[in-house]
Amino acid sequence: MSLKAKIEAIVYAAEMPVTLEQIFQLVKDSVVAEQEGMDEAGAKSRVRATLEDLAAEYGTSEHGIELRQVAGGYRMSTKPEQHDMVRAFAKSLKPPIRLSLPALETLAVIAYKQPVTVPEISEIRGVDSGGVIATLLDRKLITTAGRKAVIGRPILYKTTREFLMRFGLKDVNELPSMEEFEKLVAESFQSDLLPAAEKAAAPAENDQLDQGPSEPSTEPTSAVSDETAEIEAFSEEEQSVHAHTGTPEK
Repeated sequence: MSLKAKIEAIVYAAEMPVTLEQIFQLVKDSVVAEQEGMDEAGAKSRVRATLEDLAAEYGTSEHGIELRQVAGGYRMSTKPEQHDMVRAFAKSLKPPIRLSLPALETLAVIAYKQPVTVPEISEIRGVDSGGVIATLLDRKLITTAGRKAVIGRPILYKTTREFLMRFGLKDVNELPSMEEFEKLVAESFQSDLLPAAEKAAAPAENDQLDQGPSEPSTEPTSAVSDETAEIEAFSEEEQSVHAHTGTPEK
């Protein structure tokens, strides 16, 4: 892959303007490897020249987008003369679907277990899922797939083409395996926990700093030890009482 193609892919994929230094750090090794004896300054100059070439190439009338410098970095954007066309296209798009957690859980069960009945979904989720089915049908994310050949002949449900389009899937075979799905959920849960733990730890650290260094105790060591032993004994006795009586601890 050429240097121009690499830089083009980086700028296109970036959500925020990407700086020359960020691009350089990503392609530095490949640039230096292509030309022996090139120092870091020379490699950065080549990256800058390639960005200018890309900007000039996209600046022609043959392209509807351009490479612009924005807020100290580079980003792809539509050209001003194409704004009316892009605005009309954006208005034609369907609004994003927002689903509640119960709806997402139900949709996941149907996607992995289809065709599946409402009682089977409710058994897996542990709660009644009948009300959520109507929402998913209304959003055209699921559809009926006949009836199951059992007593009562309950309706079977499966995902639709709209489901594949909304989630960017070729077919349901592209869904991650249950092992991969559980790993993704665990990683997402862990990433959510870390910031919360850091926020909880920060006030405690600040409180310790505000209190300043503690003054040395003037009580004899033996007295402190006896008092600690009494507190621990009382705590164990209190916990024992709570365990037998079921009284919640305060």
